[in-house]
Amino acid sequence: MRAARLIKLVLLLQNRQEMTAAELAAELEVSERTVGRDVLALSEAGVPVYAERGRAGGYRLVGGYRTRLTGIGRSEAEALFLSGVPSALRDMGLADTASAARLKVSAALNPELGDVQDSAAQRFHLDAPGWWQPPETPPLLPVIADAVWDDRRITACYSRKDRDVEREMEPYGLVLKAGRWYLAARVEDGRRVYRVDRFSSVEPAAERFTRDEDFDLADFWERHSADFARSILHDRVRLRLSESGARKLRYVTDRTAAERALAEGATDGLGRITVTLPVESLDVAYDQLLVLGPEGEVLEPPELRARFADAVRRMTAAYGVQR
Repeated sequence: MRAARLIKLVLLLQNRQEMTAAELAAELEVSERTVGRDVLALSEAGVPVYAERGRAGGYRLVGGYRTRLTGIGRSEAEALFLSGVPSALRDMGLADTASAARLKVSAALNPELGDVQDSAAQRFHLDAPGWWQPPETPPLLPVIADAVWDDRRITACYSRKDRDVEREMEPYGLVLKAGRWYLAARVEDGRRVYRVDRFSSVEPAAERFTRDEDFDLADFWERHSADFARSILHDRVRLRLSESGARKLRYVTDRTAAERALAEGATDGLGRITVTLPVESLDVAYDQLLVLGPEGEVLEPPELRARFADAVRRMTAAYGVQR
């Protein structure tokens, strides 16, 4: 904790050239006496901090001293500037904070690495929203983001399909998935995931919560996503696929379910494979598998096969038969 404070003190003096003890104390959220002790520690460590006495006095670095982030190569520095998602930071109200942080890092890098921020930005850009989906920022996202950063409990009203519910929750983390924001939160009956755009009100509480140190947001989201995908696959469809159809299957339906079905499928020696595919519903399967065209044949269930047969008849009537 103190090491981080000392580094921040040096960076403040480096950027502002001279500051009073009161100004440093306010920035570092410590007493002026603590500032004095920190300056003494820096001087003993060889950092040339000069203290000027008197009403107009203050602290400054002598001789143009500047600290550097040593040991960071070009590729590491470029990766550092790729770590943020501009649209996500803007949505959460953190664009100014992130910009200030990048400026501080740029100021501390060696001069020959001064172009890495522009170099990275010109080579990589993350566009989080999906195609044909205009990005919409949930109006309550900045409030929720503040609570997440501050480990502060919230009371939220959440819209379900049939009703609105009010719950007290501990907001652990935010996830941006295909342009949509989700909140991972702990409630009375465990951890749950909520779509941020379904919150109609959010009231931060006065008290903070103690975060579970073993909680890993990325791991939690991966497990939640897998469980969710499995939970909605209620029906089964039996298919016969050509080689082309087998290659396309993972792109038209749930990828994990498709890959598992293909791995367990039976080939017939003619380049075709018969698989049993879990699907969300027969209606969803009809829309998804129709994309395969002649590269996939529905074998079961009979009602879905009949729908495909009807689709083939209607397409034949629409296009006519070439002779």
